[in-house]
Amino acid sequence: MSTDLVTDVEHLKLRLEWGSPGFTIVDVRDRHTYNHGHITGAIQIPLDELAQKAHTALHKGRQIYVYGDNKEQSTRAVFILRGAGFPDAVEIQGGYHAWKSIGGATEGEAA
Repeated sequence: MSTDLVTDVEHLKLRLEWGSPGFTIVDVRDRHTYNHGHITGAIQIPLDELAQKAHTALHKGRQIYVYGDNKEQSTRAVFILRGAGFPDAVEIQGGYHAWKSIGGATEGEAA
């Protein structure tokens, strides 16, 4: 179980570049915002549906990286996931905007 609640975008980018297995990226923003632009490979689960959908959409043995519209939203998502039995859920510090600022791969209408 990870005791860290936050990871930086550089760490995540390195994991992706090295093909590191065993993790999922979750975008908890609304569908419209997700469609406008998101981290490549991220799945979208709205924050208000996260507790209900987590058990069918996510694997408990994987590291889960979460981001939302702001720090409060992503922090809340991490606590929801950890409370639902996903001990390795962590927030992506700075979220989508930090990801874009380091040249991370994105998808969507404005990506």
